[in-house]
Amino acid sequence: MLPSIVTDMVTVLTLVIILVAFLTPPFFLIWLYFKNKKQAQHSLLRGKYWLLGILRYLIENVGPEFRFYITDEDNSGRPISRIKFVSIVKAAKYQKTLISFGSKRDFQSPGMFIKNSMFPRLNEELEVDNKPLINSRKYDIQDESIFFRTEKMVDNTIQPWLLTENNYIHIGTNRKYPWAIKGLIGVSGMSYGALGPHAIRALSLGVGLAGGSWMNTGEGGISTHHLEGNCDIIYQIGPGLYGVRNKSNQMDWEMLKEKASLEQVKAIELKLGQGAKIRGGHLEGSKVTPEIAELRGIESWKTIDSPNRFLQFSNVVEMFDFVERVQQESGLPVGIKVVVGDNTSIDDIAMEFAKRGNGPDFVTLDGGEGGTGATFKELADSLGLPIYSAITIADDAFRKYGVRDKLKIIVAGRLHLPDEHAIALGMGADLVAGARSFMITVGCIMTESCHTNNCPVGVATTNKKSQRLLYVDEKKYRTLNYIVAARAGLFAITAACGLKSPTELKREHLVFKDDRFKVHSIDDLYPLPGPVSKKAQN
Repeated sequence: MLPSIVTDMVTVLTLVIILVAFLTPPFFLIWLYFKNKKQAQHSLLRGKYWLLGILRYLIENVGPEFRFYITDEDNSGRPISRIKFVSIVKAAKYQKTLISFGSKRDFQSPGMFIKNSMFPRLNEELEVDNKPLINSRKYDIQDESIFFRTEKMVDNTIQPWLLTENNYIHIGTNRKYPWAIKGLIGVSGMSYGALGPHAIRALSLGVGLAGGSWMNTGEGGISTHHLEGNCDIIYQIGPGLYGVRNKSNQMDWEMLKEKASLEQVKAIELKLGQGAKIRGGHLEGSKVTPEIAELRGIESWKTIDSPNRFLQFSNVVEMFDFVERVQQESGLPVGIKVVVGDNTSIDDIAMEFAKRGNGPDFVTLDGGEGGTGATFKELADSLGLPIYSAITIADDAFRKYGVRDKLKIIVAGRLHLPDEHAIALGMGADLVAGARSFMITVGCIMTESCHTNNCPVGVATTNKKSQRLLYVDEKKYRTLNYIVAARAGLFAITAACGLKSPTELKREHLVFKDDRFKVHSIDDLYPLPGPVSKKAQN
């Protein structure tokens, strides 16, 4: 009798184990599905690719070891290397920029370096405005294993790391409404349409919380989403005149005045060119929702290609006339966005400014590294100079013709981290703008599907279902944290150079190490030019 009972019990227990083993995985997956739907941290886990998101986390967690032993190292990824991607994310999520075990940079290759001082500045010696404190939020890691990471979002207060009043960057001082900037890093032009409404809102709110910085609208017009964060805005107008054109596709000056009168709009930028988009901007029809169509004055769900230049002018003289008209009508500083092609391609702008004594209030330089949202392969790799080359060319041209003090230089082109920002400022820039880095702060994982409207994390999409994957109230703090971390990093570099403010960075603070390990000072390689004669100007 007893053996029979034991046999029955073993049978029942075996059946229970088999049943549990069979039912546990689907119940576990169902639990994970609803758990991920409710969380607001990870956009990918909220969508239909949530299983891929879990697998991605596993691969991400073992990625450094996997690449080290089997495939590749951290610095090789393009367009943004993994080490830079992780650095942006850590600054945005955890307010951390610390690393262990040293740099992963390839020091055998040629590259730029920043001169340190034997006698760096103490924090209390820096010219920095760190009041009032900003209320932010960050993640604290509670527990971490190979499969999962337990994190808790906590309140936190951070210093703003702004310029003091004597170091503000002033743009358009002779305009009716001049603009004073106290944060050196802003958001480059990314249109509503290229990015979805949740991404635009998160960026606007984050920049607004940071204070002192700015957001460029991109050529798609200004929307309520741009205005939500109450941040400073550069209103960009492209050749398509989206948002300010009449039915004849000409500039509607009354619409321009209306946009310029908005409190948040501090400057206007005419987009003459953009790195890798010299053919003109492109927006797939699947992204052109009725809201975007109305904003741009175009047809819904129809692919749109912007003209590659303004129809209103075809040379420098006519362009200056147009710029002056926009300045007069708006009362705002007006700038132009250009791509530098060679050593003399920007001289005509400097010469015309010198002749008139007036012209654009700032020039935004976009390197050939551009084309964040959508671009054409045939233009991406070889048209337009990289940003570091473009900076010295523009800076030299404006200095030669005596207009540098009237023309501020904003630069954009894969400048993501404080050391890259510092090098750009040292080469001759006044301000630095970023696009991809800010996309990463709101959740971009670099799937390179921006032009398809199939962004799996809700960043570069106008699809309503996909938009919900991006949780604005969480991502805005990531944008805020990244901006402040970048500013703090700039001041840390400033102190290491023995300077008081990042605005003091010059070519003399940079060196270039060649492939033979010989060091060249940048001010020797690119000495500041003397002024050209009046005869040469004429």
